[in-house]
Amino acid sequence: MATLLDRIGGDAAVTLAVDRFYDKILADALLAPFFAHSNMEQQRKKQARFLSSVMGGTAVNVDGYMRNAHRRYVKDMGLTDRHFDAVAGHLQSTLNDLGVKPDVAGEVMAAAASLRESVLDR
Repeated sequence: MATLLDRIGGDAAVTLAVDRFYDKILADALLAPFFAHSNMEQQRKKQARFLSSVMGGTAVNVDGYMRNAHRRYVKDMGLTDRHFDAVAGHLQSTLNDLGVKPDVAGEVMAAAASLRESVLDR
């Protein structure tokens, strides 16, 4: 059975999606402050690797990773459901822009939604 990574088009497709996704995030006044001090080249590469591992079925302890990666944003910058929803909207928009099949995009969005509690450290 093909993995979600295979069905979305492999690592190259993930890298393209991450680049477009972060372009949207950085253009969003609500979300851009969270990345003000980030090395975005490194962030994009790290995110692409992470997503490829998740969609390829090789990631371990995803909830713990997401909780640790976002904890300081929750505590220090007030990351909330509003921010999570805005990120999800940019993800959906990116998938649409890239012509990802609706069933595959739905799986990606469901996987992202399942991480809400971890991202928001609840």
